[in-house]
Amino acid sequence: MERRKFINRTALSTAALVGFPSIVPAHVLGKNAPSNKINIGQIGCGRIARSHDIHDTIRFDQANYLAVCDLDSKRAADAKLLVDGFYQKKTGKAKYNRTKIYEDYREMLLNKDIDAVVISTPDHWHSQPAMEAALAGKDIYVQKPTSLTVREGQQLREVVQKTGAILQVGTQQRAMPQFRIAAELVRNGRIGKIHTVKIGLPGDPAGPEAPAMPVPPNLNFDMWLGSTPEVPYTEIGVHPQDGYSRPGWLRSRNYGAGMITGWGQHHYDSAAWGMNTELSGPISVEALAEFPKSGLWNVHGDFFVKHEYDNGITVYTSGGYTNGIRYEGTDGWIFVSRGSYQASATDPVDKEKSSRALNASDPKILESVIGENEIHLEKIDDQHGNWLDCIKTRKAPISPIEKGHKACAICLISDIAMQFDRKLEWDYDKEVFINDAEANAMLHREQRKPYGTDYVKY
Repeated sequence: MERRKFINRTALSTAALVGFPSIVPAHVLGKNAPSNKINIGQIGCGRIARSHDIHDTIRFDQANYLAVCDLDSKRAADAKLLVDGFYQKKTGKAKYNRTKIYEDYREMLLNKDIDAVVISTPDHWHSQPAMEAALAGKDIYVQKPTSLTVREGQQLREVVQKTGAILQVGTQQRAMPQFRIAAELVRNGRIGKIHTVKIGLPGDPAGPEAPAMPVPPNLNFDMWLGSTPEVPYTEIGVHPQDGYSRPGWLRSRNYGAGMITGWGQHHYDSAAWGMNTELSGPISVEALAEFPKSGLWNVHGDFFVKHEYDNGITVYTSGGYTNGIRYEGTDGWIFVSRGSYQASATDPVDKEKSSRALNASDPKILESVIGENEIHLEKIDDQHGNWLDCIKTRKAPISPIEKGHKACAICLISDIAMQFDRKLEWDYDKEVFINDAEANAMLHREQRKPYGTDYVKY
């Protein structure tokens, strides 16, 4: 108990972390350091961590997992077994038992041996640990959506820019070649002047009523809630206690906004790549959406969103479109999707409707060669690998916070527009709605002390 009080007094205020001169990331020691490995701590050990982030990071030789952290001790123990098992097989040792378990990520951040962290937590726990990790001298890979609110994203961007941390947003469609190819073809005029983009995203269904349940002894539920309102525990509102299927928190507005932020940040980020609007955004948003009238889950179901851009492009997003991105121009169209890819087996994506990764109005469009003097977009083989490379080179990764925040903001203002029966004008530079105090009030949420980005000192 005394140790926990100490952590709450020091690590919660990340100024304390900055004040420790002993926290020196291994990467600053250069290539002559005792190890050229990048020592990594994993924050959040649920579905995406196990099926995606841990696997896609640990397989690189320069990555060295030292620790795992989760507020559910069962999940933390499972993650330790996963990491230990990987290194046991890789090293050929009869027994590998070196991975340290943490319950509180703030204690992990005090470990001077850790260079970088991978954050695979629920959406409402993305921005704060990323901010505190940057202030502690760590580099960061953070899952999308980048933030729960626009203000959180602004705060994270400020901290990353201030500290110089290498932060990669988990918008891994940038590492999938079809998305880059589609964006390059559009940027180089292969479909003429682009005027319309249609984005397909599914909605989520309503859920059952969920009575309060006793909190499992293996879960620190108060900290899991974090900055969000205090509510009774129920399993389908958090995550399964057995297995790693799609968790119920994804369908609760307390912790996110549903698929508009879930897959939305992927598709808006990719669309911006093709539209050349990565650091700007729309000038207006209007939306219609259905929301459950009962049950625990309350994110949007069927929906339709319209964004207008000052370059004349209009973007429509709906579950009625095929999952993916369709660019339409004066001379044809290009459609791009993940194909049959799924981040995990429980992703709510209809494979039959998303089996074609790249298509066009004329096959010759896809056969077009981008000339030497035309626009060539950055090419990488792997999102996690790019992050690790950039930790060593200190170059900006392919999905830096500036672009990640802008894409996330589009998702968040779309969710806000779903709450209003009117068109909202958006100033993408100032990141505020124009002359609309009611909508602007939703750019931030009240945060439950002592948790939240508002209480991180920087």
